[in-house]
Amino acid sequence: MLDNHQKNIATFIHLSTFSRFIFPLGNFIAPLVLWIANKDKSEFIDKHGKEAINFQISILLYAIILGMITVPFFLFNIFSGLDFIDINLFDNIQINIGKPSPLLYIGGALGGLAIIGFIIELALIVRASLKAKDGLDYQYPLTIHFIK
Repeated sequence: MLDNHQKNIATFIHLSTFSRFIFPLGNFIAPLVLWIANKDKSEFIDKHGKEAINFQISILLYAIILGMITVPFFLFNIFSGLDFIDINLFDNIQINIGKPSPLLYIGGALGGLAIIGFIIELALIVRASLKAKDGLDYQYPLTIHFIK
């Protein structure tokens, strides 16, 4: 039988991922510390701790992949009009605002996808926290289970 203490710890493990807004890598460090300190006390806490950490690692992996796809589109768009051999580069710089490159649209769409993914991530963390508060198991969608 689950008591309120176990439910609260599991809930706080999920909510501790928001500590990334306070200090760098807080979304990994805070849940990891809470999970390691309490995983032997309850199987419920152990499940939620693993799930929260696996989700954060998965999100990091997806963000790196999306960044590796998105950044080249912006770089090719920025450097497409520059001539690197020209020594008098600053004499001939012209900015053409009227005709953006299609690469900019693709990069912008991928950046928009990243923003939508961030909002979905926040909603999933809140949902997992509410499930843990109610004493229910929760599995994040599209999570790669690194820690089993």
